[in-house]
Amino acid sequence: MVDAAGVRAALRELAEPEHAAARQRFFKTGPGEYGEGDVFLGLRVPDQRRVARTFAELPLADCAELLGSETHEDRFTALAILRLRFERGDAAARERIADLYLDHLGAVDNWDLVDASAPYLLADRVRSDPMLLDSLVVSERLWDRRVAILATFPLIREGVFDRTLELSEKLLGDEHDLIHKAVGWMLREVGNRDPDRLRGFLAEHAGRMPRTALRYAIERLDPAERKRWMSVPRVTG
Repeated sequence: MVDAAGVRAALRELAEPEHAAARQRFFKTGPGEYGEGDVFLGLRVPDQRRVARTFAELPLADCAELLGSETHEDRFTALAILRLRFERGDAAARERIADLYLDHLGAVDNWDLVDASAPYLLADRVRSDPMLLDSLVVSERLWDRRVAILATFPLIREGVFDRTLELSEKLLGDEHDLIHKAVGWMLREVGNRDPDRLRGFLAEHAGRMPRTALRYAIERLDPAERKRWMSVPRVTG
């Protein structure tokens, strides 16, 4: 049946328990780590996406049920189904999916879950509700801040860079490496489309940028230019 129980059963048929411990180490589920307490079945991403395609018509209520699961792969597959439904849906359906996603944002609690959902499920909402990202980017919750910056990716694809640059500036002082990587990634995407906009941001902020963010941002520039940006004197305070 196309219901949450059917998705769970399909995932567990494909589970590889011998890989679960490695996945839990990779996603930092130990005490005090960013994914503390998360539970893995040991599935590979292609298998989860295949299950998502099989259950692409899963009702939203069942998607919400899966998002409430303690098992990582249940939540990932629910997000993959929501993405498929979003891509095929009309404006009203997409609004409902974005609402559900935001209502269950607490379930989006690791970087792969954020990356597989925020740049897609909020593609419309970042235009209709500009204040949404401003509230997320100042959240105490790491994953909300990552959602905020990655949700600007649809705008980048359209050649609209202002929001990405604004949020990147707000996140310059963030202490978490996963935010540094996300900021650098989005800045790199801006630079792929408009190198001069990236250079303008770097000219103002390179000295304050975390080194990881800076390395990610300049990754596609030529080696000599990368070296120049990495040698910019550090600004403190």
